[in-house]
Amino acid sequence: QVQLVESGGGLVQAGGSLRLSCSASGIIYSINDMGWYRQAPGKQRELVAITTNSGNPNYADSVKGRFTISRDNAKNTVYLQMNSLKPEDTAVYYCNADANAWGGKRNYWGQGTQVTVSS
Repeated sequence: QVQLVESGGGLVQAGGSLRLSCSASGIIYSINDMGWYRQAPGKQRELVAITTNSGNPNYADSVKGRFTISRDNAKNTVYLQMNSLKPEDTAVYYCNADANAWGGKRNYWGQGTQVTVSS
């Protein structure tokens, strides 16, 4: 089993910044894509940003130019630097990883961390 633990969420004013972290633990052989999704109240979960294990990122149009995803493969950790935050960025942010681990290859989710942006 693989566990994803997120940290770094919180309350921030519009225009501010937050940095989310997600660390994977367990008997992990490798992690392919690793990234962030978010879900606002009453809305479907959506992709925010994702990166391959070689560091190639892909962003949702709504966050391009404001958010930056990065990862440290040695630590099995992915980060999301969020700048110029807007109230519409308010959501629960979930870490996601495609991992090859003891027991097989599967997709994993973290428990989520709340990001609230006040106007």
